[in-house]
Amino acid sequence: MSARTDRLVSAAALVLGALPLWVSSHLPMVDLPQHLHLISVLHRLDDPTTLYPQLFAARHELTPYLGYYYAVSLLNWLLPLDLANRLFLSAYVVGLPLSLAFLLRGLGRPTWPALLALPLAYGDSFGWGFINYLAALPLALLCCGFFVRALTRAGQRPLWASGLAASLVAVLLFHVQAFAFLGLALPWLLLTTPVPEDAHARGLQARLRPRLPALLGVTPGVVLFLSWVVLRLGQPSEVETGAPWKAWGPMLSPRNLAWKSFAQNRAELLEVLANLLRDGSDRWPLYAVGAVAACALVLGVVRGDSSGEGPVARWRLPGLVLIALGLYFLLPFDIRGYIYYLNTRYAQLAAVLAVASLPVTRTALRRPLLWASAACSLLLALVLGQGFRAFSREAAEWDALAEATAPRPRVMGLIFDSGSRVVRHPVFLHGAAELARARGGSTNFSFALTPHSPLRYRGTPPPTFPSEWRPQDFDYAAQGSAYDHFLVRGVHPSRVFGERLQRELAVAAESGNSWLVRRR
Repeated sequence: MSARTDRLVSAAALVLGALPLWVSSHLPMVDLPQHLHLISVLHRLDDPTTLYPQLFAARHELTPYLGYYYAVSLLNWLLPLDLANRLFLSAYVVGLPLSLAFLLRGLGRPTWPALLALPLAYGDSFGWGFINYLAALPLALLCCGFFVRALTRAGQRPLWASGLAASLVAVLLFHVQAFAFLGLALPWLLLTTPVPEDAHARGLQARLRPRLPALLGVTPGVVLFLSWVVLRLGQPSEVETGAPWKAWGPMLSPRNLAWKSFAQNRAELLEVLANLLRDGSDRWPLYAVGAVAACALVLGVVRGDSSGEGPVARWRLPGLVLIALGLYFLLPFDIRGYIYYLNTRYAQLAAVLAVASLPVTRTALRRPLLWASAACSLLLALVLGQGFRAFSREAAEWDALAEATAPRPRVMGLIFDSGSRVVRHPVFLHGAAELARARGGSTNFSFALTPHSPLRYRGTPPPTFPSEWRPQDFDYAAQGSAYDHFLVRGVHPSRVFGERLQRELAVAAESGNSWLVRRR
């Protein structure tokens, strides 16, 4: 079999890896409705047929979330928003193994383990809808690949350094957590990667000169990061102990940091890599990846081949794994008022780098391992495709309720039951944003409230209860008058509104476990 056959197998695996994104009308991602609503606002900010120009304005400042929102908004000029978003997500899923292969090739290692990263593209961060962070991961791997090439490819250093500069800036524009990983990963690669000139270099200056292009390539991203830090830390932070989404004290004070224990982090390390579906079937592709990796590990030890790396350079990838694991185990879970779900996200990055660190096997063994890796993608497409379709049938209640929603609605989400029968994450939490986006309206909770959003409210945000997670705190007299639509899920509206349901309000539609209540 030829190298062309191997390329076809790899291409088929990439298609299978992205296939679950295209087999259902709704994707099981908690934050996705909020993201799509904000992108719709950003794209139609001057549209008078919506509430957008009345309520929202662009936030003209550097924020790490600009990348995803503006990229999909640009695609939205050519394609419907949902299709544009699926293309973006597909680019992320396919980009993860491709960028890993780019790094592996730059290190002089075989690229077949990159396909093992496809099942790792889904998992806890995907279920929560942390799309900005997910999109930053392939870019972070590209940065590492560019950095290594800017060090080792003597005749092309300016070219690779330019790619490094562009990709590092892009990482920051998508998510600062991936940038933080690179703040440790790139120095590690600098220390462990030899350059051709080292063989004849005499003195520090001679050793530093060939490394200057790589260091200069890092400079634009670092300058941009420091500018953002100054702007972000210069903003006043609302301190309110015990309040959701607000700081409980100074940023790094003990009362403002929430930690998980080492035992909890250890127990969750593998779990968060595949925890989407309630029936646990999405763990089978992860088990398949583990089986292929175990075979490769044994074969690499018993019948290994030289990677051509020196005694120090061979620790580059294992070192990156340890950095990601260190961030997972040592960072807090939340820095209240600044960043949430902090340490857990690094489990995925550690797993991706771990499969890339498998020992190099003999050339004759790489094709069977490539095909076995591609088979993992087939299993992934089957189980996730089935699970996503089942969730989409459940989420069809949004479509029925959207048809009964009036134009330019002000929708309050009262989600007493955010859970799904199919997926484990609380994927119905932001259902109000689905209705608002469908009709050009607004919701009681929006990511426009966060400082990393590219949008802000023009005036005072609409009144609502303290947290979208606690609908039981809803007070109709204090908050309800600002809304003309109420999405109630998990509790019959009569228990929420009492006599008002007959006098002021009426059920406009019912679907699944949800009701749409409108003013008469």
